[in-house]
Amino acid sequence: MSLLAPSRKAAILDELAAAGTVVVRTLSTRLAVSEMTIRRDLIELEAEGRLRRVHGGALPVAHLPPAAMDSEEPSFASRLRRQQEGKEAIAATAAELVARYRTIALDVGTTTFLMAPHLRSLAHSKIFTNSLRIAAALDGASPDIYVAGGLLRADEMSTYGPSAVAQFEPLWFDVAVIGVSGITPEGLFDYSVEDAELKRVYLRRSGLRIVLCDASKFQRMSLVNIGALAQINILVTDAPPPPALAAVLSAGGIDVRIAVPSKAPA
Repeated sequence: MSLLAPSRKAAILDELAAAGTVVVRTLSTRLAVSEMTIRRDLIELEAEGRLRRVHGGALPVAHLPPAAMDSEEPSFASRLRRQQEGKEAIAATAAELVARYRTIALDVGTTTFLMAPHLRSLAHSKIFTNSLRIAAALDGASPDIYVAGGLLRADEMSTYGPSAVAQFEPLWFDVAVIGVSGITPEGLFDYSVEDAELKRVYLRRSGLRIVLCDASKFQRMSLVNIGALAQINILVTDAPPPPALAAVLSAGGIDVRIAVPSKAPA
């Protein structure tokens, strides 16, 4: 027998206090009501200031620090130098994940660029990208390389615009690897309006969607929200996310892979 609304809300808050997170699907089963009913309860509890809703559930208000805002995009060269050891580890782990797939979409970004040397021997694969740097790094390698034609964003060496989107939108990729400038419970972020639409194409048109994000980008926002966390399957990073973000990722069923940097020989 399902509980009345006041008792249901009390049960939700008790679960939240005990577990640090609640998941809509789990609450629906436990309280014998529809997921829509649970979502309405969460909306009302959020309006009362009792919790904060996130994709798939809710967290205590105090567990979610405000995200930092990045207003300017650093140059590609400076981004490549940041967190380089962690990015190298993330790139190697991501390359292992995509190695068995035939059609691979590779987004622009420093960490996706660092994947390129690991993909040179994939003779069975076709790689699709709007990064001229990635295409150049794979020149003469085993995979077939397809580059979206369009306008050029000079520092990033990326192509963008309606013609680039039109070339890749009709395709279906086995796997896409997406670079981001930040990740919060509100979703995935990037600096560039120009690159954002092809990122969204990769998310829409891929069977498996992998996001690469080093730990310095947790709880950081920038100009463009690319999409919701629900759109991704795997997050590859170099350190565990902070507890509040980890709870949101877990509630959304996102597989978090921690890439461990290799130790240099003594």
